[in-house]
Amino acid sequence: MTTPMKTRTQQHRLKLAAALTTAALAAAGCSSANSGTTTQTAGTAPNGTQSAAQAAQADVANVTLHIGDQAGTGAQALLTAAGLIDKLPFKADWSDFTSGPPMLQAMGAGSVDVGGVGNAPPVFAAAGGDQLAIVGALQANPDGSALLVPKGSGIHDVAQLKGKRIAVAQGSSADYHLLTVLTKAGISVHDVTLVYLQPAAGLAALSSGHVDAWDIWSPFIEEGETLDGATAIVTGQGYGSPYSFTVASRAALADPAKAAAIRDYLALIAQAHRWANNHLSAWAAVWAKASGLPLAVMAKAAADDSSVATPITPAVIASEQQVANAFTASGLIPGHVNFEAFVDTAFNGTAS
Repeated sequence: MTTPMKTRTQQHRLKLAAALTTAALAAAGCSSANSGTTTQTAGTAPNGTQSAAQAAQADVANVTLHIGDQAGTGAQALLTAAGLIDKLPFKADWSDFTSGPPMLQAMGAGSVDVGGVGNAPPVFAAAGGDQLAIVGALQANPDGSALLVPKGSGIHDVAQLKGKRIAVAQGSSADYHLLTVLTKAGISVHDVTLVYLQPAAGLAALSSGHVDAWDIWSPFIEEGETLDGATAIVTGQGYGSPYSFTVASRAALADPAKAAAIRDYLALIAQAHRWANNHLSAWAAVWAKASGLPLAVMAKAAADDSSVATPITPAVIASEQQVANAFTASGLIPGHVNFEAFVDTAFNGTAS
């Protein structure tokens, strides 16, 4: 079963010392990660025709697919709500993560085969030379991203953020959303203090006033707004990237049986998103139970976070290249990443 997110009681018991320790450790991790040289090649993308043909012939009944999940994607809860969880033709081993970057770290270590993440985690993984590829894409609702300020804040527009402390999960889609927000306002990442925190710690820091703003995604946006009185000064409208991704390890893709299981998984995830977009109330009820958050929060999150499966087209790849280029230009990742080397379009047919 999906491991529920921390309850609000647990979240608000987070002490400042713990939050600052987390931030310091994350910042140290950033310095360590950026000290090396970017690996430019992750291996040639598999031949699409061959991958599809192998997947079509493979028997998945005896396959165990190790699937990464997170509260922001809710894949296991989504499949359950849509009545599709029992239609997975393979054995599923689910693991929960706080955000996309630690999921892809686990994938790089060989413990995860496939999982859903935002637009930035694949770029950071590619910059580290990880052996993975995006295999599926979702076009997301821009309301699923936001930059929040706490209740009673005197900050009302982005220009006021210069010199402020902003919480964000390092290498996440929120990291890119924040970068585009600052860039459009003429503010460098060096003009603010980035406090790298995972979502629960970010909410605690915002609520306690130890950061001035927090960039985050659904359902944490709605939690902050509904239960803490936070305000979004911008959403994803005009900022960030409209895509999120299913990512798979190269090792899993090289195994015909696992590649077939990934194909089936992608098809069912696309079907589940179509169902959810037409049954928001039912989806919100299941997601609330899985997340541990109130239905009032998740009803809004379900509407804000609606997504539609889309093929990985040249436009999608170009969008991810823009994400990579922006992080390189800001100095947040070293060197240039050729993102096309981290794409496998063999499963595009599952989006229809």
